[in-house]
Amino acid sequence: MYQNVTQKTFSVIEPPTVETPLVVEIPHAGIAIDAPSLAYLAAPACAIGRDADLYVDELYANAPSCGATLIVAHISRYVVDLNRGERDIDSDAVEGATGGRRATRGVVWRLTSEGARALERPLPGAELERRLQTHYRPYHAALAQTIERKRRKFGFALVLAAHSMPSMSRDGQMPRADLVPGTRGGTSAARSFIDTLDVRARASGLSVTHDDPYQGGYTTLFYGQPNLHVHVIQLELARRLYMDETMLVKNDRFDRTREFCTDLVSVLGRTIPKRS
Repeated sequence: MYQNVTQKTFSVIEPPTVETPLVVEIPHAGIAIDAPSLAYLAAPACAIGRDADLYVDELYANAPSCGATLIVAHISRYVVDLNRGERDIDSDAVEGATGGRRATRGVVWRLTSEGARALERPLPGAELERRLQTHYRPYHAALAQTIERKRRKFGFALVLAAHSMPSMSRDGQMPRADLVPGTRGGTSAARSFIDTLDVRARASGLSVTHDDPYQGGYTTLFYGQPNLHVHVIQLELARRLYMDETMLVKNDRFDRTREFCTDLVSVLGRTIPKRS
């Protein structure tokens, strides 16, 4: 069992005392880039920060004290995106990739979110395989093992895939909701979990829009199988709730948002799945 294990890629922190069925998974907070990956990197330094879910690991740092298992990635998504399928490959990002896909932000990002080059040149197949073998597969092995252990112990497991999002729409014209829970149209988690999150958020004065613009990524799609007693909610927090999105520093709402995240983890860990 992974317990308080720190690796180059990720950490798994188990609760110190009472445990709940909840796993808090944070795949995008890291900004570390290993040396072999640096040789292919074209993304500017500011993009590394802006395309990370900066500080989300700190927002959920109290999750283990609430009984949840916390899994946090330390590497940048410019090394490998842990919330994509390993076959989600842009044919222009990897040498010899077949299928003609142009997933510019697949498991390897070819472009930054602002449209700048992320790669200096396409990755050789061996470099993609190194990243998958070194980072991607161990991370998902740990996540899958933790989920299965929870499911066996409690009869079900709940994963809160914790993310953040730019506060404005992609065209910069409309502010997004404070919270966007992604459940693929309510199919990746029992209604009781979705409703608990919704009620808690609105009681805290936060606006909520479900599945828009994010329905949930690979973790939600692959692991979210309520019929097998595994429930997943991807939760996007608007970054204005806790940081200055230009300067990339915490703002005066950070502590309040961290308190909300701690409370949410505590409440979700006590929620029981019910059929809708």
